[in-house]
Amino acid sequence: MHWDHATLWWIMAGITVAAELLIGSFYLLMIALGLAAGGLAAFAGLGDTAQVLIAALVGAMSVLCCYFMRRTRPGDPSPRSDRSVNLDIGETVYIDAWQSDGTAQVKYRGATWTAIHRPGITPATGNHRVSELVGNRLLVDPV
Repeated sequence: MHWDHATLWWIMAGITVAAELLIGSFYLLMIALGLAAGGLAAFAGLGDTAQVLIAALVGAMSVLCCYFMRRTRPGDPSPRSDRSVNLDIGETVYIDAWQSDGTAQVKYRGATWTAIHRPGITPATGNHRVSELVGNRLLVDPV
């Protein structure tokens, strides 16, 4: 059976998409875009070398664009600071005194907790918002 070049490119693109569905690597979809571009180049009647070059360029550029877009996007918040994971995040506590080691004892939810502040922030008394749980300590920010 004789297969034309465009059909082979589309078969390879389909196999790559199927592999992506099994593996879950988004980058395989970018490679499939390159293979589809090779199929379009074959359909347009370009030579073998041009087909391979177009497929390689489109695939590589797609992967690079995807990589840099993901890299510049901020990551997911830490589960320690995610309110949907820990309902203490966002609650307010009152701090009446800081100790010399940078901690404070606060009454919260009927118990005594140790509160800490972020590095570089001068500790102050008053209301603070819980921004993160670090172990069994409350990381607080001034309100």
